[in-house]
Amino acid sequence: MSATFHAMWASLRTIGRDPGTGGYRRYAWTGADADCRLWFRMQAEARGLEYETDRNGNQWAWLGDPAAGDAVVTGSHLDSVPDGGAFDGPLGVVSAFAALDELRRRGARFAKPLAVVNFGDEEGARFGLACVGSRLTAGALTKEQAHALRDGDGVTLPQAMERAGHDPDALGADPERLARIGAFVELHVEQGRALDTWPGDGADGPGAPVGIASAIWPHGRWRFDFRGEANHAGTTRLQDRRDPMLSYAATVLAAREQARLAGALATFGKVAVEPNGVNAIPSLVRGWLDSRAPDQAGLDAVVAGIERAARDRAAADGVDLDVVRESFTPVVEFGHALRDELAKTLAERADGRPVPVLGTGAGHDAGILSGSVPTAMLFVRNPTGVSHSPAEHAAEDDCLAGVTALADVLEGLACR
Repeated sequence: MSATFHAMWASLRTIGRDPGTGGYRRYAWTGADADCRLWFRMQAEARGLEYETDRNGNQWAWLGDPAAGDAVVTGSHLDSVPDGGAFDGPLGVVSAFAALDELRRRGARFAKPLAVVNFGDEEGARFGLACVGSRLTAGALTKEQAHALRDGDGVTLPQAMERAGHDPDALGADPERLARIGAFVELHVEQGRALDTWPGDGADGPGAPVGIASAIWPHGRWRFDFRGEANHAGTTRLQDRRDPMLSYAATVLAAREQARLAGALATFGKVAVEPNGVNAIPSLVRGWLDSRAPDQAGLDAVVAGIERAARDRAAADGVDLDVVRESFTPVVEFGHALRDELAKTLAERADGRPVPVLGTGAGHDAGILSGSVPTAMLFVRNPTGVSHSPAEHAAEDDCLAGVTALADVLEGLACR
Protein backbone atom coordinates (compact mmCIF):
# COMPACT_ATOMS: atom_id res chain seq x y z
CA MET A 1 0.00 0.00 0.00
CA SER A 2 2.80 2.38 0.89
CA ALA A 3 4.54 1.93 -2.47
CA THR A 4 1.31 2.51 -4.41
CA PHE A 5 0.48 5.61 -2.41
CA HIS A 6 4.00 7.03 -2.86
CA ALA A 7 4.00 6.39 -6.60
CA MET A 8 0.71 8.24 -7.09
CA TRP A 9 1.73 11.07 -4.79
CA ALA A 10 5.03 11.54 -6.61
CA SER A 11 3.39 11.57 -10.04
CA LEU A 12 0.88 14.23 -8.95
CA ARG A 13 3.20 16.36 -6.79
CA THR A 14 4.72 18.52 -9.52
CA ILE A 15 1.53 19.38 -11.42
CA GLY A 16 0.61 23.03 -11.09
CA ARG A 17 3.26 23.76 -8.47
CA ASP A 18 4.79 27.23 -8.55
CA PRO A 19 8.59 26.98 -8.25
CA GLY A 20 8.83 30.31 -6.45
CA THR A 21 6.25 29.84 -3.70
CA GLY A 22 6.06 26.07 -3.55
CA GLY A 23 2.28 26.41 -3.60
CA TYR A 24 -0.18 24.98 -6.11
CA ARG A 25 -2.10 26.90 -8.76
CA ARG A 26 -4.45 24.31 -10.16
CA TYR A 27 -7.33 26.49 -11.31
CA ALA A 28 -10.41 25.16 -13.10
CA TRP A 29 -10.15 24.62 -16.85
CA THR A 30 -6.50 25.67 -17.12
CA GLY A 31 -3.46 23.76 -18.30
CA ALA A 32 -2.67 22.57 -14.77
CA ASP A 33 -6.25 21.39 -14.38
CA ALA A 34 -5.99 19.49 -17.67
CA ASP A 35 -2.82 17.78 -16.43
CA CYS A 36 -4.58 16.77 -13.20
CA ARG A 37 -7.50 15.40 -15.21
CA LEU A 38 -5.13 13.40 -17.39
CA TRP A 39 -3.48 12.03 -14.23
CA PHE A 40 -6.88 10.91 -12.93
CA ARG A 41 -7.75 9.19 -16.19
CA MET A 42 -4.41 7.39 -16.29
CA GLN A 43 -4.93 6.12 -12.72
CA ALA A 44 -8.39 4.85 -13.65
CA GLU A 45 -7.24 3.10 -16.82
CA ALA A 46 -4.19 1.56 -15.10
CA ARG A 47 -6.62 -0.20 -12.75
CA GLY A 48 -8.98 -1.35 -15.48
CA LEU A 49 -11.75 0.97 -14.28
CA GLU A 50 -14.41 2.40 -16.56
CA TYR A 51 -13.61 6.09 -17.03
CA GLU A 52 -16.07 8.86 -17.85
CA THR A 53 -16.52 12.62 -17.58
CA ASP A 54 -20.04 13.72 -16.74
CA ARG A 55 -22.00 16.65 -18.17
CA ASN A 56 -20.59 18.99 -15.50
CA GLY A 57 -16.95 18.11 -15.97
CA ASN A 58 -16.62 15.78 -12.99
CA GLN A 59 -14.48 12.69 -13.56
CA TRP A 60 -15.54 9.18 -12.59
CA ALA A 61 -13.72 5.84 -12.44
CA TRP A 62 -16.09 2.88 -12.04
CA LEU A 63 -15.59 -0.65 -10.79
CA GLY A 64 -18.75 -2.54 -11.64
CA ASP A 65 -21.87 -1.45 -13.50
CA PRO A 66 -22.92 2.13 -12.61
CA ALA A 67 -26.46 1.39 -13.73
CA ALA A 68 -26.83 -1.29 -11.05
CA GLY A 69 -27.45 1.42 -8.45
CA ASP A 70 -26.67 1.65 -4.74
CA ALA A 71 -23.08 2.47 -5.66
CA VAL A 72 -20.46 3.41 -3.08
CA VAL A 73 -18.48 6.46 -4.19
CA THR A 74 -15.35 8.03 -2.76
CA GLY A 75 -12.98 10.78 -3.87
CA SER A 76 -12.58 14.54 -3.59
CA HIS A 77 -11.05 17.22 -5.85
CA LEU A 78 -7.72 18.07 -7.49
CA ASP A 79 -7.97 21.85 -7.98
CA SER A 80 -6.46 24.33 -5.54
CA VAL A 81 -6.71 27.81 -4.07
CA PRO A 82 -3.98 30.28 -5.12
CA ASP A 83 -0.69 28.89 -3.76
CA GLY A 84 -2.56 26.14 -1.95
CA GLY A 85 -1.10 23.11 -0.24
CA ALA A 86 -0.52 19.64 -1.61
CA PHE A 87 -3.06 17.80 0.53
CA ASP A 88 -6.34 19.74 0.31
CA GLY A 89 -8.35 17.67 -2.16
CA PRO A 90 -5.66 15.50 -3.75
CA LEU A 91 -5.20 13.45 -0.56
CA GLY A 92 -8.80 12.28 -0.91
CA VAL A 93 -8.38 11.27 -4.55
CA VAL A 94 -5.02 9.53 -4.09
CA SER A 95 -6.33 7.76 -0.98
CA ALA A 96 -9.42 6.60 -2.89
CA PHE A 97 -7.34 4.82 -5.53
CA ALA A 98 -4.98 3.47 -2.85
CA ALA A 99 -7.93 2.15 -0.82
CA LEU A 100 -9.25 0.33 -3.89
CA ASP A 101 -5.81 -1.19 -4.38
CA GLU A 102 -5.82 -2.30 -0.74
CA LEU A 103 -9.24 -3.93 -1.08
CA ARG A 104 -8.08 -5.85 -4.12
CA ARG A 105 -4.99 -6.95 -2.19
CA ARG A 106 -7.29 -8.25 0.55
CA GLY A 107 -9.24 -10.20 -2.05
CA ALA A 108 -12.44 -8.28 -1.32
CA ARG A 109 -15.58 -9.39 -3.15
CA PHE A 110 -17.60 -6.39 -4.21
CA ALA A 111 -21.37 -6.62 -3.89
CA LYS A 112 -22.00 -3.08 -5.14
CA PRO A 113 -20.50 -0.82 -7.79
CA LEU A 114 -17.63 1.31 -6.51
CA ALA A 115 -16.48 4.62 -7.98
CA VAL A 116 -13.71 7.15 -7.47
CA VAL A 117 -14.64 10.74 -8.35
CA ASN A 118 -12.78 14.00 -8.95
CA PHE A 119 -15.22 16.90 -8.61
CA GLY A 120 -14.38 19.92 -10.74
CA ASP A 121 -13.71 23.45 -9.47
CA GLU A 122 -14.25 22.70 -5.78
CA GLU A 123 -12.19 25.63 -4.52
CA GLY A 124 -13.74 28.28 -6.76
CA ALA A 125 -10.38 30.01 -7.11
CA ARG A 126 -10.93 31.09 -10.71
CA PHE A 127 -14.63 31.91 -10.98
CA GLY A 128 -15.36 32.87 -7.38
CA LEU A 129 -17.88 30.14 -6.55
CA ALA A 130 -16.89 27.02 -4.61
CA CYS A 131 -17.98 23.47 -5.46
CA VAL A 132 -19.17 24.29 -8.98
CA GLY A 133 -19.06 20.67 -10.20
CA SER A 134 -21.01 19.23 -7.29
CA ARG A 135 -23.41 22.19 -7.10
CA LEU A 136 -24.35 21.71 -10.75
CA THR A 137 -24.80 17.98 -10.30
CA ALA A 138 -27.04 18.45 -7.25
CA GLY A 139 -29.07 21.22 -8.92
CA ALA A 140 -27.83 23.82 -6.43
CA LEU A 141 -26.41 25.85 -9.34
CA THR A 142 -28.34 26.33 -12.58
CA LYS A 143 -26.90 26.30 -16.07
CA GLU A 144 -27.78 29.99 -16.43
CA GLN A 145 -26.04 30.89 -13.18
CA ALA A 146 -22.97 28.89 -14.18
CA HIS A 147 -22.81 30.59 -17.58
CA ALA A 148 -22.77 33.99 -15.86
CA LEU A 149 -19.57 33.17 -13.93
CA ARG A 150 -16.41 34.88 -15.13
CA ASP A 151 -12.82 35.06 -13.92
CA GLY A 152 -10.68 38.10 -13.10
CA ASP A 153 -9.71 38.49 -16.76
CA GLY A 154 -13.32 38.52 -17.93
CA VAL A 155 -13.25 34.98 -19.33
CA THR A 156 -16.60 33.30 -18.79
CA LEU A 157 -16.98 29.76 -17.54
CA PRO A 158 -18.44 28.60 -20.90
CA GLN A 159 -15.48 30.11 -22.76
CA ALA A 160 -12.99 28.40 -20.45
CA MET A 161 -14.77 25.06 -20.74
CA GLU A 162 -14.93 25.25 -24.53
CA ARG A 163 -11.20 25.97 -24.72
CA ALA A 164 -10.62 22.87 -22.59
CA GLY A 165 -12.76 20.74 -24.91
CA HIS A 166 -15.88 20.46 -22.73
CA ASP A 167 -19.40 21.38 -23.83
CA PRO A 168 -20.80 24.14 -21.54
CA ASP A 169 -24.30 23.72 -22.97
CA ALA A 170 -24.48 20.29 -21.31
CA LEU A 171 -24.23 21.75 -17.80
CA GLY A 172 -27.06 21.08 -15.39
CA ALA A 173 -28.59 18.93 -12.67
CA ASP A 174 -27.86 15.22 -12.91
CA PRO A 175 -30.52 13.43 -10.83
CA GLU A 176 -30.10 10.16 -12.70
CA ARG A 177 -26.45 9.96 -11.71
CA LEU A 178 -27.19 10.85 -8.09
CA ALA A 179 -29.90 8.17 -7.98
CA ARG A 180 -27.22 5.54 -8.65
CA ILE A 181 -25.29 6.46 -5.49
CA GLY A 182 -26.05 4.71 -2.21
CA ALA A 183 -23.28 6.41 -0.22
CA PHE A 184 -20.53 8.97 -0.77
CA VAL A 185 -17.52 9.05 1.56
CA GLU A 186 -14.97 11.84 1.15
CA LEU A 187 -11.56 11.67 2.81
CA HIS A 188 -9.87 15.03 3.43
CA VAL A 189 -6.92 16.42 5.32
CA GLU A 190 -8.18 18.18 8.43
CA GLN A 191 -8.10 21.95 8.10
CA GLY A 192 -7.42 22.60 11.75
CA ARG A 193 -5.75 20.90 14.73
CA ALA A 194 -8.64 19.14 16.46
CA LEU A 195 -7.24 15.67 15.72
CA ASP A 196 -3.72 16.63 16.74
CA THR A 197 -4.94 17.84 20.13
CA TRP A 198 -7.62 15.18 20.64
CA PRO A 199 -7.43 13.72 24.18
CA GLY A 200 -5.59 10.40 24.24
CA ASP A 201 -6.61 7.18 25.93
CA GLY A 202 -3.61 7.14 28.22
CA ALA A 203 -1.68 4.60 26.12
CA ASP A 204 -0.68 6.50 23.02
CA GLY A 205 -0.99 10.03 24.36
CA PRO A 206 -3.03 12.80 22.81
CA GLY A 207 -3.94 13.00 19.18
CA ALA A 208 -5.61 10.74 16.63
CA PRO A 209 -4.61 10.07 13.00
CA VAL A 210 -8.16 9.81 11.64
CA GLY A 211 -11.54 11.26 12.57
CA ILE A 212 -15.11 11.44 11.30
CA ALA A 213 -16.98 14.62 10.40
CA SER A 214 -20.14 15.46 12.33
CA ALA A 215 -21.19 18.64 10.52
CA ILE A 216 -20.07 21.53 8.31
CA TRP A 217 -20.68 25.03 9.62
CA PRO A 218 -22.94 27.33 7.58
CA HIS A 219 -20.80 29.62 5.46
CA GLY A 220 -20.90 32.04 2.56
CA ARG A 221 -19.15 34.72 0.51
CA TRP A 222 -20.25 38.34 0.25
CA ARG A 223 -18.90 41.06 -2.07
CA PHE A 224 -18.59 44.58 -0.67
CA ASP A 225 -18.33 47.32 -3.32
CA PHE A 226 -17.15 50.65 -1.89
CA ARG A 227 -17.52 53.42 -4.49
CA GLY A 228 -15.86 56.76 -3.93
CA GLU A 229 -14.19 59.37 -6.14
CA ALA A 230 -10.89 58.96 -7.96
CA ASN A 231 -8.57 61.90 -7.47
CA HIS A 232 -4.94 62.96 -7.25
CA ALA A 233 -3.11 61.62 -4.21
CA GLY A 234 -0.73 64.57 -4.15
CA THR A 235 -3.13 67.51 -4.50
CA THR A 236 -6.48 66.51 -2.97
CA ARG A 237 -6.94 67.73 0.61
CA LEU A 238 -7.81 65.04 3.14
CA GLN A 239 -11.10 66.73 3.98
CA ASP A 240 -12.08 66.81 0.29
CA ARG A 241 -11.59 63.11 -0.33
CA ARG A 242 -14.20 60.40 -0.83
CA ASP A 243 -11.76 57.55 -0.29
CA PRO A 244 -13.31 54.04 -0.39
CA MET A 245 -10.07 52.51 0.88
CA LEU A 246 -10.71 54.03 4.31
CA SER A 247 -14.19 52.52 4.39
CA TYR A 248 -12.85 49.13 3.33
CA ALA A 249 -10.02 49.18 5.88
CA ALA A 250 -12.42 50.01 8.70
CA THR A 251 -14.70 47.18 7.59
CA VAL A 252 -11.86 44.66 7.71
CA LEU A 253 -11.25 45.60 11.34
CA ALA A 254 -14.97 45.49 12.10
CA ALA A 255 -15.19 41.99 10.63
CA ARG A 256 -12.48 40.73 12.97
CA GLU A 257 -14.23 42.25 15.99
CA GLN A 258 -17.67 40.94 15.07
CA ALA A 259 -16.30 37.44 14.57
CA ARG A 260 -14.39 37.55 17.86
CA LEU A 261 -17.47 38.56 19.82
CA ALA A 262 -19.63 35.86 18.23
CA GLY A 263 -17.16 32.96 18.33
CA ALA A 264 -17.33 32.85 14.54
CA LEU A 265 -14.98 33.47 11.61
CA ALA A 266 -14.84 36.39 9.17
CA THR A 267 -12.12 37.03 6.61
CA PHE A 268 -11.54 39.56 3.86
CA GLY A 269 -9.00 37.62 1.81
CA LYS A 270 -9.45 39.12 -1.66
CA VAL A 271 -9.56 42.74 -2.76
CA ALA A 272 -9.66 44.59 -6.10
CA VAL A 273 -8.93 48.30 -6.45
CA GLU A 274 -9.64 50.76 -9.27
CA PRO A 275 -7.79 52.49 -10.82
CA ASN A 276 -5.11 50.79 -8.69
CA GLY A 277 -2.48 53.50 -9.01
CA VAL A 278 0.09 54.39 -6.38
CA ASN A 279 -0.59 58.13 -6.75
CA ALA A 280 -4.36 57.88 -7.18
CA ILE A 281 -7.18 57.88 -4.65
CA PRO A 282 -9.31 54.83 -5.55
CA SER A 283 -12.72 55.16 -7.16
CA LEU A 284 -13.67 51.59 -6.21
CA VAL A 285 -12.52 49.12 -3.61
CA ARG A 286 -14.14 45.72 -3.93
CA GLY A 287 -13.58 43.25 -1.11
CA TRP A 288 -14.82 39.69 -0.66
CA LEU A 289 -15.89 38.51 2.78
CA ASP A 290 -15.80 34.85 3.77
CA SER A 291 -17.73 34.19 6.98
CA ARG A 292 -18.55 30.98 8.89
CA ALA A 293 -20.16 30.19 12.22
CA PRO A 294 -21.25 27.15 14.25
CA ASP A 295 -24.93 27.92 13.59
CA GLN A 296 -27.11 29.97 11.27
CA ALA A 297 -28.13 32.55 13.86
CA GLY A 298 -24.50 33.27 14.66
CA LEU A 299 -23.58 33.64 11.00
CA ASP A 300 -26.50 35.98 10.33
CA ALA A 301 -25.55 38.14 13.30
CA VAL A 302 -21.90 38.40 12.27
CA VAL A 303 -22.60 39.34 8.65
CA ALA A 304 -25.30 41.82 9.66
CA GLY A 305 -22.92 43.45 12.14
CA ILE A 306 -20.16 43.72 9.52
CA GLU A 307 -22.52 45.24 6.98
CA ARG A 308 -23.89 47.70 9.54
CA ALA A 309 -20.37 48.85 10.44
CA ALA A 310 -19.45 49.12 6.75
CA ARG A 311 -22.47 51.29 5.95
CA ASP A 312 -21.86 53.56 8.92
CA ARG A 313 -18.24 54.13 7.93
CA ALA A 314 -19.06 54.52 4.23
CA ALA A 315 -21.63 57.21 5.05
CA ALA A 316 -19.06 59.07 7.14
CA ASP A 317 -16.54 58.89 4.27
CA GLY A 318 -19.02 59.99 1.59
CA VAL A 319 -18.75 56.57 -0.05
CA ASP A 320 -21.50 54.44 -1.60
CA LEU A 321 -21.75 50.77 -0.67
CA ASP A 322 -23.34 47.76 -2.34
CA VAL A 323 -23.28 44.33 -0.65
CA VAL A 324 -23.99 41.20 -2.71
CA ARG A 325 -24.15 37.64 -1.38
CA GLU A 326 -22.36 35.58 -4.01
CA SER A 327 -22.67 32.15 -2.43
CA PHE A 328 -24.11 30.48 0.62
CA THR A 329 -24.18 26.98 2.08
CA PRO A 330 -26.40 26.22 5.09
CA VAL A 331 -25.29 24.03 7.96
CA VAL A 332 -24.73 20.42 6.93
CA GLU A 333 -25.39 17.80 9.57
CA PHE A 334 -24.10 14.54 8.12
CA GLY A 335 -26.64 11.73 8.36
CA HIS A 336 -26.28 9.88 11.65
CA ALA A 337 -26.95 6.43 10.15
CA LEU A 338 -23.97 6.47 7.77
CA ARG A 339 -21.81 8.38 10.23
CA ASP A 340 -22.51 5.84 12.97
CA GLU A 341 -21.80 2.97 10.58
CA LEU A 342 -18.38 4.46 9.83
CA ALA A 343 -17.71 4.98 13.53
CA LYS A 344 -18.63 1.37 14.31
CA THR A 345 -16.43 -0.01 11.52
CA LEU A 346 -13.40 2.01 12.55
CA ALA A 347 -13.88 1.30 16.26
CA GLU A 348 -13.97 -2.44 15.54
CA ARG A 349 -10.65 -2.16 13.72
CA ALA A 350 -9.21 -0.15 16.64
CA ASP A 351 -10.01 -2.69 19.36
CA GLY A 352 -13.12 -0.81 20.40
CA ARG A 353 -11.49 2.57 20.89
CA PRO A 354 -13.86 5.33 19.76
CA VAL A 355 -12.94 7.42 16.74
CA PRO A 356 -13.02 11.22 17.13
CA VAL A 357 -16.11 12.91 15.68
CA LEU A 358 -15.67 16.61 14.94
CA GLY A 359 -17.26 19.51 13.12
CA THR A 360 -15.53 21.74 10.58
CA GLY A 361 -15.79 25.25 9.24
CA ALA A 362 -14.55 24.24 5.79
CA GLY A 363 -16.93 23.51 2.92
CA HIS A 364 -16.69 20.32 0.86
CA ASP A 365 -18.37 18.55 -2.05
CA ALA A 366 -19.72 16.06 0.50
CA GLY A 367 -21.66 18.90 2.08
CA ILE A 368 -23.20 19.89 -1.24
CA LEU A 369 -24.24 16.32 -2.04
CA SER A 370 -25.62 15.64 1.44
CA GLY A 371 -29.08 16.85 0.46
CA SER A 372 -29.24 14.30 -2.37
CA VAL A 373 -27.37 11.20 -1.21
CA PRO A 374 -26.11 9.79 2.12
CA THR A 375 -22.68 11.34 2.70
CA ALA A 376 -19.89 11.09 5.26
CA MET A 377 -16.36 12.39 5.69
CA LEU A 378 -13.10 11.13 7.12
CA PHE A 379 -10.38 13.55 8.25
CA VAL A 380 -6.64 12.87 8.38
CA ARG A 381 -4.62 14.63 11.06
CA ASN A 382 -2.88 17.90 10.19
CA PRO A 383 -0.26 18.53 12.90
CA THR A 384 0.11 22.25 12.17
CA GLY A 385 -3.53 22.99 11.39
CA VAL A 386 -2.33 25.07 8.42
CA SER A 387 -4.32 24.76 5.20
CA HIS A 388 -4.72 26.73 1.95
CA SER A 389 -0.97 27.29 2.18
CA PRO A 390 2.22 25.56 1.00
CA ALA A 391 2.85 24.76 4.69
CA GLU A 392 -0.14 22.39 4.75
CA HIS A 393 1.05 18.97 5.90
CA ALA A 394 0.09 15.46 6.92
CA ALA A 395 2.57 12.84 8.09
CA GLU A 396 3.14 9.75 5.98
CA ASP A 397 1.97 7.37 8.71
CA ASP A 398 -1.24 9.36 9.15
CA CYS A 399 -1.90 9.39 5.40
CA LEU A 400 -1.50 5.61 5.27
CA ALA A 401 -3.75 5.28 8.33
CA GLY A 402 -6.31 7.30 6.37
CA VAL A 403 -6.04 4.91 3.42
CA THR A 404 -6.53 1.94 5.72
CA ALA A 405 -9.52 3.58 7.40
CA LEU A 406 -11.07 4.40 4.03
CA ALA A 407 -10.50 0.84 2.79
CA ASP A 408 -12.14 -0.52 5.95
CA VAL A 409 -15.13 1.76 5.46
CA LEU A 410 -15.50 0.91 1.77
CA GLU A 411 -15.21 -2.79 2.55
CA GLY A 412 -18.03 -2.47 5.06
CA LEU A 413 -20.23 -0.57 2.61
CA ALA A 414 -19.51 -2.24 -0.73
CA CYS A 415 -18.25 -5.75 -0.13
CA ARG A 416 -19.77 -9.07 0.89
